[in-house]
Amino acid sequence: MDENALGANTPECLPNKLCIAIDRRMAVDEQSGGTGEGANPDRPQRSDRAKRPARSDGGNRPPRSDGAKRPARPDDANRPARSEGGKRPARTDGGDRPARTASNGPARSAAGARPSTGNRPEGGSRSARRAEPPLPADVTGAELDRAVRAELASLASMNADIVARHLVMAGRLLDEDPDLAYLHATAAAQRAGRVGVVREAAGLAAYRSGHYAEALSELRAARRITGDNSFLPVMADCERGLGRPERAIEMAATPDVARLDAASRVELLIVVSGARRDMGQPDAAVLALQGNGLNPAQRKAWSARLFYAYADALGEAGRADEALTWFGHAAAADTEGETDADVRLAELSGVTFVEADEGDG
Repeated sequence: MDENALGANTPECLPNKLCIAIDRRMAVDEQSGGTGEGANPDRPQRSDRAKRPARSDGGNRPPRSDGAKRPARPDDANRPARSEGGKRPARTDGGDRPARTASNGPARSAAGARPSTGNRPEGGSRSARRAEPPLPADVTGAELDRAVRAELASLASMNADIVARHLVMAGRLLDEDPDLAYLHATAAAQRAGRVGVVREAAGLAAYRSGHYAEALSELRAARRITGDNSFLPVMADCERGLGRPERAIEMAATPDVARLDAASRVELLIVVSGARRDMGQPDAAVLALQGNGLNPAQRKAWSARLFYAYADALGEAGRADEALTWFGHAAAADTEGETDADVRLAELSGVTFVEADEGDG
């Protein structure tokens, strides 16, 4: 897959995306217990069960008549008699089982214990923990939003402080060093894997650093924990990054999309348009973005990104004049510098930028 195409058409996290995710108030589902300790509400109580009917004879069996014996078994004559003392006869092989060989399993040690397979890490952990990046002394974790700190309250106090500090560092480094931000977010997830906002932060950091498979896994976990569908655009773009554009398109057709807000739906449309381009369908990429949002007279917070993606798709489809127009709309709507629409507009207009020499006054 063309990495440039991916970068030009994805809803890349904005500089404060991870911080926004960390600051978002999200409720963590609590697992409720039963109706009592060890109780099963679906199992009827003993009082509800049918009782065994009483014996008609009052519960007393009639005594056996004198000398009455149980009838002999028909095969008693053929049963071998037990040896003296009622014990089983000795094994003819001396009672020794054959020694274990490589074919019937590993031999036990002298103490009777099975040998170690050598696959489990020291300490009994099933998976080795990644080394955590160092934390600067000036980062305390108090920089996080109070609501996020409240989500970490289920952790031990010292662990919660370390997780909070890793989240702060992940947010700070997301733009200048995405790989290090990813390590901090992963360290937080290792310590607090059941906290939704932590898994979300790990997913977004993995996405920004190009670890698409891990990002998809983390965001799926965050979605299960929080019930938040706003991760769908990034999850769909992870499918593109993994070379599966058809899955991105399928994800955009799920019923959960109807519960997204307007900004998230626009981001998902941008991903779908990019997926169509990945599949060699430039005209379909243009159609994917058409709708009521393409109105230069009514600008929204997401208009600049939508106009830019539409202009880019038009250029890919060979409609240069229309692309020039929409890059102009994107540049006018981009008051925050989210895109390079002004540069693209200048290039299509034939404007050449010349860098001034340092010695020029």
